[in-house]
Amino acid sequence: MKTWKTLVKETVLDLGKFLKVERHTVDFGEGRVIDDWPWVITPDFVVVVAVTPDGQFVCLRQSKYSIEGVAIAPPGGHIEEGDSPRASAERELREETGYESDDWTFLGRYPVDANRGAGTANFFLARNAAFVGHVESDDLEPQELVLLSREELEATLDSCEVKPLPWVTAFALALRRC
Repeated sequence: MKTWKTLVKETVLDLGKFLKVERHTVDFGEGRVIDDWPWVITPDFVVVVAVTPDGQFVCLRQSKYSIEGVAIAPPGGHIEEGDSPRASAERELREETGYESDDWTFLGRYPVDANRGAGTANFFLARNAAFVGHVESDDLEPQELVLLSREELEATLDSCEVKPLPWVTAFALALRRC
């Protein structure tokens, strides 16, 4: 099986660091070329599932522009320029929740959309998370820190209170390891 090859890239929309759209000319192999393949560029990001020593999951109750209502969320955010995914995960956990951990497990790096790009998710499990100080988040959305037992977290997943797919995926991967 041949892999796809990008022949040409053309920027068709540039809204800065949060969104770019390109038009690619793609060779699918065996003589098949598509001249107008859309490619979406958004920042890579981290999602952290943090668990306290007594088995409580450190979550946020928050709203987001693209989801209806309020959702249960893990901490996370964009990978800042010059940061590794792990450094960004540690920073986001501390800023959004006031928690830190010394026991990190990388759960994987996954493209958001297999055909159109849209960034890459980096998932982490942070065990033995301990509260070390106040929240210093600069996020736009209002959020409330909540601690959930495993059973409560599973119930929020079952009732679709965890709404964006990357959050669902991170929680599901972490639950397999806890």
